[in-house]
Amino acid sequence: MLKNVFLRLVTGTLAAALLFAQGKQPAPKSQKEVDALNLMFQAADNDARIKAANDLLTKFADTDFKGLALYMITTSYNEKKDATNTIVYGERAVEADPKSALSAHARIMIATSLAMTTKEFDFDKEEKLGRADKLSKEAIEVLKTAPKFNPSLTDEQWEGAKKGYTSEAYVAMGMAAIVRKKYPEAIENYKLASETDPTNGATFVRLGAAQSSAGKYDDAIATLDKVIGMAGADPAIVNFAKGEKEKAVKAKGAK
Repeated sequence: MLKNVFLRLVTGTLAAALLFAQGKQPAPKSQKEVDALNLMFQAADNDARIKAANDLLTKFADTDFKGLALYMITTSYNEKKDATNTIVYGERAVEADPKSALSAHARIMIATSLAMTTKEFDFDKEEKLGRADKLSKEAIEVLKTAPKFNPSLTDEQWEGAKKGYTSEAYVAMGMAAIVRKKYPEAIENYKLASETDPTNGATFVRLGAAQSSAGKYDDAIATLDKVIGMAGADPAIVNFAKGEKEKAVKAKGAK
């Protein structure tokens, strides 16, 4: 199952993919390349998608779809929670097509992977977290002017996709701030993320946890209550919110 919004919008048909990338008109150069592309688009799971995309890149080194294939590999590794390969292939996706919306999302996946895998006492902590912040900011700027990769998308779909991933960029910066224990900075970024995409309950849980870490227990409880009362919220997210609220209430009572 494809979780990624951009990936769902891209992989529907070969015709949609032909419209990918900065207003250019990439095209397969042979029927064999068409077949290889279809195998990539129709892959049943992440492992099959990674294999098909790598086969495309190996067999058709001059393919117009290099950036798209690298993005699809990056996304698949990200969904597999393989941070190392997410970073490796994300870097290649950015290099292949630096101004596209998909490369913006590749930057965000790299930044998130860096923030998630960097520990408090890593000797290169600031180098990795600084890079995560830089990539997140670059992604936000790219998304502001990135063209539709599929002109059949409605303006509403396109704006929704861009807002979702802009929100993820702010979340990545918030995560980096948490590793640094800079809780006010984390709160600021999580607030920006929740304002950009107010439908994502997980962002509010992160915000509430950051507020609690900063000693702002009343703010944390109010934020987490929003998640608990959010219509249609994922039950797992609601349970996380309840757990964080219990911690905040306990910490407030211990003051």
